[in-house]
Amino acid sequence: MLIDVGSARIFFDVVGESLDANTPKMEQRPTLILLHGGPGYDHSTLRPYFDRYSNTHQLIYLDHRGCGRSTGTKETWHLDQWADDLALFCKKLGIHSPVVFGQSFGGMVAMHFAARHPSGLSKLILSSTAAQFRLDETVKIMRKLGGKRAAEVSHQFFSNPSQDAYDTYGEVCLPLYSNPNAPEANAFRERAIERPEVAIHFFAGEMASMDMRAEIANITCPTLVIGGTLDPVTPTLCSKVIADSIGENACLHMFEGSGHGPHRDDPDGAEKVMRHFLANRT
Repeated sequence: MLIDVGSARIFFDVVGESLDANTPKMEQRPTLILLHGGPGYDHSTLRPYFDRYSNTHQLIYLDHRGCGRSTGTKETWHLDQWADDLALFCKKLGIHSPVVFGQSFGGMVAMHFAARHPSGLSKLILSSTAAQFRLDETVKIMRKLGGKRAAEVSHQFFSNPSQDAYDTYGEVCLPLYSNPNAPEANAFRERAIERPEVAIHFFAGEMASMDMRAEIANITCPTLVIGGTLDPVTPTLCSKVIADSIGENACLHMFEGSGHGPHRDDPDGAEKVMRHFLANRT
């Protein structure tokens, strides 16, 4: 489905009902909005991992502006717009106080949304993401996992993004995103719609100087920060910085042996932690 937000049409898909027909008064079920990574990928990278939560929540998957099946021109590819798209999306559909989950780039959008529209959500889950990109840490972990070649390729790509660098990074570094003992976890790219131009634009511009540490200190909703100890692109330090910056409203859980996305490398473990957070009132 597509919804018009003015300067773009945003694609979304829904799994699960909003009203629980098994209750006497058709009780409203909570909404969980899921924001994919990239940018330049689509929401398919999160499926079917999160469909399991449809037994307690109505799930809404979005394709960010410029990504997947959504539209939007290059000059609107920035965090303010992506965050405001989510606010307008919720307003247009009458979605009140959803839980927002953001993976990687989606976590950056989710953080900015929570800081920019603090009354717009009830809870926040930030997975394998960063408030400030740390190229030094990324290069260090890439070297540990993939040797000198991976370190050089990652440094080149994030220092000077281009189509050629994007292609090489995909061949050399993306396979390092997931635990080698979970080979199916890296299959998320096989069916995804890729728009490299969005990633190159964001990495070359806004992400290079991004620093949301001060603004996320104002996030007031309960926040779960999760990450993998083998994540080469948003390493452990990035998750710790987010939790420390948000402060008492945040709890941090790192998954040993997981890479960039615990829901892929350790789906059962990630579900246990997320279910506990979702079920808790605070």
